[in-house]
Amino acid sequence: MRVAALYDIHGNLPALEAVLAEVRRADADLVVIGGDVLPGPMPRETLDALLDLDIPSGFILGNGEIAVLAERKGAEGAAVPESAREILRWTARQLLPAHEMWLAGWPATLRVEIPGLGETLFCHATPRSDTEIFTRLTPEDRLAPAFAGVDATLVVCGHTHMQFDRTVGTIRVVNAGSVGMPFGRPGADWLLLGPGVELRHTTYDLPRAAGRIRATSYPEAREFADRDILSPRSESEALELFAKAEMR
Repeated sequence: MRVAALYDIHGNLPALEAVLAEVRRADADLVVIGGDVLPGPMPRETLDALLDLDIPSGFILGNGEIAVLAERKGAEGAAVPESAREILRWTARQLLPAHEMWLAGWPATLRVEIPGLGETLFCHATPRSDTEIFTRLTPEDRLAPAFAGVDATLVVCGHTHMQFDRTVGTIRVVNAGSVGMPFGRPGADWLLLGPGVELRHTTYDLPRAAGRIRATSYPEAREFADRDILSPRSESEALELFAKAEMR
């Protein structure tokens, strides 16, 4: 059994299309979507592509979906920065009621037994939270409480948009990176699991993708195309940024 883990798509349909083509070539038996499909510049189109997926799939909530669902209900979170609220409002308006019902049914975590890897727990950020931040450099003693009591041999997470493979106690923890907004190299990052762990990177036509994004009515379409597709933040820049917000 081979499982493809796709995290943090953020409405980047061109990146998702490229990754799904590789997932099919890899003969994956299951696709796990690890949250933060939203918000982003092509939300409805991206959700429709996942609804039409012809490979068995599982979905978990990310903090992005939770914020968009709250916006759909008129419950704007106080923790959401003002700079992000226009994006959430715009994204929420793009969804159909069927999308909202589907998203509301996604669980916070998902478990899959993967031959060669054992019991695998998929979560968005950490097993106990969809917003906690940690990286490959976060000291293990800070992470131990977040993984206490986890009865899995492997935990797959995302949220910080950077791939890594490390251990916390006896648990192997792998970050899938981001399909739609990766830090580091331009392209799309994801995982192929079983019987080992493969950190995958997919290249695609970035200028064409940027053009498709700029043609949307997304409030930050140009910034997304220029910053998140063509010239993403470097890993060192992202690590420096996250060091100020990571778990203490």
